[in-house]
Amino acid sequence: MGTDKRNRKKENRRQKLDDMAKQQQRQRTRKLATRAAIFIAAVVGIALIISVSGDSDTSSTSDTTLATTAPTQVEGRAITGDTPCPATDGSESRVSTFEKAPSNCLEAGKTYTAVVTTNKGEFTIELDQNKAPLATNSFITLARYKYFDNTQCHRAIPDFVVQCGDPTATGSGGPGYSFDDELPQAGEYKLGSIAMANSGPNTNGSQFFIITGDQGISLPPSYTLFGQVTNGLDTTVPALNAASNPDPAANGVPTLEPLTIVSVIIIES
Repeated sequence: MGTDKRNRKKENRRQKLDDMAKQQQRQRTRKLATRAAIFIAAVVGIALIISVSGDSDTSSTSDTTLATTAPTQVEGRAITGDTPCPATDGSESRVSTFEKAPSNCLEAGKTYTAVVTTNKGEFTIELDQNKAPLATNSFITLARYKYFDNTQCHRAIPDFVVQCGDPTATGSGGPGYSFDDELPQAGEYKLGSIAMANSGPNTNGSQFFIITGDQGISLPPSYTLFGQVTNGLDTTVPALNAASNPDPAANGVPTLEPLTIVSVIIIES
């Protein structure tokens, strides 16, 4: 009998040790799963920022009813060879394709503002030719050639950015040329900043974005900053942000409802 008791005690100890080992294994598995979830969340967050670019476009299905804007048929003439400076009186006909980036059309010492009329209201951009002369010159040239008129802002991410400037509304359209970056310092982005979207270094074209919230303010300085909303920051910009796609997996595409740039008028003084 004594031997049987000793054997049972040994068996009980072995069972307890086995149970403890299994419990420790389950704890290690849970820790690894938590770490993996945190890592995946971080990667998704970085991908969301990187995807603020002219060449990326994603969509997803959700329970929310979203605007389904078909790619726009781009109308307008083409300019081949050098791009001349457009007329300043608004008399130019629409141009949809350019072979080369425009020559410098800015005058030193002048102030340039853009009055952007959208289906959600109007906002004014103070353009910065001192810090970003290439981007400012390109934006003004495209606006005076009516390139942006009646185009859709194809991406809107809540409290992050609204992205515009692609006449095809596909996320991959552009004017036919690109120009180099003019990057800001870290911490320069703020609510209402206007910056160039890109698909990598020195790939600026026509697509730009408006920062609509704290997530956009925290972007790394990888996007040329060339303007600031001065009027409409409390009215039109929130209205644009309200049309953002709420599905985190959709990366802002399509927008909750159509966002249309009706016209962009350049004022110089």
